[in-house]
Amino acid sequence: MSLTLDELESHLYGCADKIRNAVDKTDYKDFILPLVFYKTISDTYQDELEKWTEELGDEDLARDPDLHDFVVPEGYSWEKLRGLNPQETNYDEFIGEALNAIEDANPEKLEGVFRADYVREDALDNTRLGALVEHLSTYNLSANNVPPDMLGEAYMDLVRDFAEEEGKEGGEFFTPPKIVRLMVRLVAPFGDGDEFQDPTVGSGGMLVEAAHHYRDEQGGEPSHLRLTGQELNPDIAAIAKMNLFIHGYNGQIEREDSLGAPQFTENGHLERFDYVLANFPFSADWPKSDLQDDAYGRFNWHEKLPRADRGDYAFIMHMASQLNATGQAAIVIPHGVLFRKYESRYREPMLEDDLVEAVIGLPENLFQNNSIPSAILILNRDKPQEREGEVLFVHAADESFYEELSSQNELTEEGLSHITENFDGWTTEERVSRAVPIEEIRENDYNLNIALYVDTTEPEEPIDVVEELIKLRGLQEERDEIESQLNEHMEALGYE
Repeated sequence: MSLTLDELESHLYGCADKIRNAVDKTDYKDFILPLVFYKTISDTYQDELEKWTEELGDEDLARDPDLHDFVVPEGYSWEKLRGLNPQETNYDEFIGEALNAIEDANPEKLEGVFRADYVREDALDNTRLGALVEHLSTYNLSANNVPPDMLGEAYMDLVRDFAEEEGKEGGEFFTPPKIVRLMVRLVAPFGDGDEFQDPTVGSGGMLVEAAHHYRDEQGGEPSHLRLTGQELNPDIAAIAKMNLFIHGYNGQIEREDSLGAPQFTENGHLERFDYVLANFPFSADWPKSDLQDDAYGRFNWHEKLPRADRGDYAFIMHMASQLNATGQAAIVIPHGVLFRKYESRYREPMLEDDLVEAVIGLPENLFQNNSIPSAILILNRDKPQEREGEVLFVHAADESFYEELSSQNELTEEGLSHITENFDGWTTEERVSRAVPIEEIRENDYNLNIALYVDTTEPEEPIDVVEELIKLRGLQEERDEIESQLNEHMEALGYE
């Protein structure tokens, strides 16, 4: 049965209704997303198994792991789960066994993906889990039946819905799609063999968008890109892995803190990438005391390291260290990074090395339950000759760049195009953008506040002096008449 995207999204979101009030809404993603993934790979494996059995004439031969992207061990298919007798078997125990068996059968691809403990969640009894399983069984989610792009988009919409349920915390693992699209467009185009890194990968949306852009806008083959990311939260890292797989992309997601324990290293050095895309946690704590003598030499822009309770520049220095000789980065940052006085010590070397290509100010209230103003910092280790010694500032925070939704703002397609066109054309536009020489920024003590370089104030309407004088005389005459009437009344009352 063919599905539309709207039908698929509605179907997946309906999963939440089956466990609503049984688990906290902030945990929906932990129990629903793994089951969606389980259903998808099981349906895909079953369809492939039937195809290969018919072609080879032998089911045992058809089970050859080399013929499948994922292997689902016998006895742990989705249909086996669906066929359980709830009077004899606990769904939670079988699901746990099945997910462990599938991970063991696909160690390189699925290590650490299935983390939810269905047994420990007492409220997820046979009735609720049975209803959830039956709901998901409505449609065949095989890659042969539901295109990976459609399933991937529906999956990301589900992740976004769960991020909204979680409020501010959800914004830490999900960056709004329009911001991600903008970041990717600013550093594109890409080429075969290019390598991408997101050191705070969250749900993996930036890597997915980069692959989409390469395929849809450039006609490239995403399998020719290397997509990598690192995430501290193991549950969110699992979501990133599932997200890449559901979209049909083979990515490498590692767990651990990128600052304290970078996982992408080689022979004692950080790996270098063509592109870094990231939205790091703003003004978060970082392990400063453990990294005074960093083995990778990342934090060498000044003898003093960033404050332990404000790791913004620690992340920026880490990402700059991950760029190869021609590497580019697009990083979401809080506005304070641009102008906090004590951090000029980090802005100075970044600017004097001509690493900063652009600063793009975004509208407020773009993130889940977080109205803090943000910007995009573009770094480039190989700026075009005509851009050397300059930084483009873009003021994209006024109403012409976004629309107001019910709970937050969203960049418009016209706004995205306006920003990228000004960046690509290195355009100076009144009250929007301006290319500024490093000398001018140096004179401002390396302050990158956009308002210093682009006049962001609304123009005042021209004043018609003659017309305003006529209005003023009219008001004066009106005042004189009222005052005269008041004096007459006072005299009549005996007040002189």
